[in-house]
Amino acid sequence: MEKKAANPLKSIITIVISLAFAGFFLWLALKGLDFKVIQKSLAKANYLWVLFASVFGILAYWFRAVRWNLLLEPMGYSISNSNSLWSISFGYLMNLTIPRSGEVARATALYGVENVPVDKSFGTIILERVVDLLCMLGFLGLTLIFKYEAILSFYRNSGVTVNPNKILIVLFILALGTILFFVFKRRLANIPFLGEIIRFIDGIFQGLTSIFKLKQKVKFILYTLGIWISYYFAAYLVCFALPETSDFTIADGFFIIVVGTLGMIIPASGGIGAFNLAMKFGFMALFISVGKSAVLGGEMGLTYSFISLPLQIVIMLVMGLISIPMLAKARNNKVSDKNL
Repeated sequence: MEKKAANPLKSIITIVISLAFAGFFLWLALKGLDFKVIQKSLAKANYLWVLFASVFGILAYWFRAVRWNLLLEPMGYSISNSNSLWSISFGYLMNLTIPRSGEVARATALYGVENVPVDKSFGTIILERVVDLLCMLGFLGLTLIFKYEAILSFYRNSGVTVNPNKILIVLFILALGTILFFVFKRRLANIPFLGEIIRFIDGIFQGLTSIFKLKQKVKFILYTLGIWISYYFAAYLVCFALPETSDFTIADGFFIIVVGTLGMIIPASGGIGAFNLAMKFGFMALFISVGKSAVLGGEMGLTYSFISLPLQIVIMLVMGLISIPMLAKARNNKVSDKNL
């Protein structure tokens, strides 16, 4: 399928909307809190713990890069771990500009250095998101077991409501659309324009089903555990940087990673605002669940977010900026090898 040129106006509008989301959620997070308290907490933080957390943040990149190779292997592609790592890093960098653009950027970057078709690698990326969702549900299960009161308090304070009927309708539409696609796929494939779309979707489907053809299933599970254990420690170790949260338990860490992930789902640039607000409500819930002040909890949640989120962004920026010359070098080497 031919790639269409990016529409600059559309990209600008997307960035502006994303920044507006970030600004709005940041305003909500800061509303009604004494920022001087947060400044004092930031000033007395022990940033050695933040350095330890950053090691796990970078380690998660490596585990994800190696695991990606396992998903591509059943389709006949053997790529270098370094090219996988720098493609992932480039994708995360793009997410800082336009939310959710990183997946396409990552697949495109890999094609440039390894010739893996974008549709197939994109399918494995979608599969990764499904696996990540399952891991996230695992953490949610642990949180429900060990921090049920905090979850209940977070739900009440956040004002989030869930309509089961709407969820069922969406699932029904997705299921019906999938069934109709496979029933009429051959007929639609004969139509020139639709045929290109069908082939692209087929490539994505091959990527999605690659998990059933894995040759190294145990390694895949171990690398997946490695990714999420790294995420856990990258989030939990930051708590020890602040005196007010240094007594947080392992179970508190489960709760923090669940709430933080929910904040990062919202399409705000780099999670700014949404992550801060999620941490404010999350820490309020944790403090309330142990009989402490909700106001202090909100202040500590924001303080935590002003350490943890910049850490994540710095890692994305550093790894992403390094990825640009590394990917360029890999592309040049590929061209040189072809000319020999």
